[in-house]
Amino acid sequence: MDPELKSRLIERALAEGFSACRVCRPGDVGHVADDLAGFLAKGYHGSMGWLADRAHWRGNPAALWPDARSVIVLAENYGPDDLQETPSSAGLVSVYARNRDYHDVVKKRLKRLARWLIGEAGGEVKVFVDTAPVPEKPLGQAAGLGWQGKHTNLVSRDLGSWFFIGSVFTTLELPVDAPETDHCGNCRACLDACPTEAFPAPYQIDARRCISYLTIEHKGPVDEALRSKLGNRIYGCDDCLAACPWNKFAGVAREVKYHARADLVAPPLRDLARLDDTAFRARFSGSPIKRIGRGRFVRNVLYAIGNSKDPSLLEVAQGLYDDEDAVVADAARWAVGRLAT
Repeated sequence: MDPELKSRLIERALAEGFSACRVCRPGDVGHVADDLAGFLAKGYHGSMGWLADRAHWRGNPAALWPDARSVIVLAENYGPDDLQETPSSAGLVSVYARNRDYHDVVKKRLKRLARWLIGEAGGEVKVFVDTAPVPEKPLGQAAGLGWQGKHTNLVSRDLGSWFFIGSVFTTLELPVDAPETDHCGNCRACLDACPTEAFPAPYQIDARRCISYLTIEHKGPVDEALRSKLGNRIYGCDDCLAACPWNKFAGVAREVKYHARADLVAPPLRDLARLDDTAFRARFSGSPIKRIGRGRFVRNVLYAIGNSKDPSLLEVAQGLYDDEDAVVADAARWAVGRLAT
């Protein structure tokens, strides 16, 4: 192990644009397998079958790549410059999705850092950012990057809640950092902020009630009992993150690709509902929103229209009564019913 190499690695990671860099071993998250099994047994994963299909890897990072000896865990700040209220006639998009897809931005940084490491010390590497069965948040806690708060997301005393996590697995033996401990105390701000009560208990989340899951991962109609709780959130939700008091230490993202596009700050629901597939793809090219497709997105917009209490949007919803997507048509009828009363 080379402490001097690790110091240079951290210096290089910060120069690449990362906000923090820590190291742990692949086997330092032994509790993950049992935690994941409990989560799946309760059905909290909803329709995310890929969590169950790859549980043997997600529960044991050492099995994902047995040759790996160290995991370099990196944080990248995407903090917003403000969290202004959005009028009910406009859509609310999660902070992380208001510009470029972070997968592309973070992965490029990870690859540059990995190439530098190989050039300096040899070995082999694999990079991951939220697209493989890697338990990023437990690894982040094991490496001292932050701790999993009561909302199950990673929280840092330096960065708050607004950061992405990437990792570099390597065959090199690097000095490890001490794991972070829990600093939530008696606070339950994140739990109380959730509009749909998606937390059965602190440190547990039922994705089936989570607005991020419902607006992004869930493909069919949303349970009618939950639709009114979505408000005007059309892609993701930041309520539990934004409520965290540790965000007082968070800064604004340095990377301009995370700064909000003007057309994604309070976009009018009227315009979004009228997007056909071609217009949807063009508008959201390079955005994470593109991956859910026009149908799921317009479904979300129609739920927001139904919650808007804006009678001027009634005609917009009526225009989608006979949409070729049955889920969109169902959402349109629900929206009209809400506005008409």
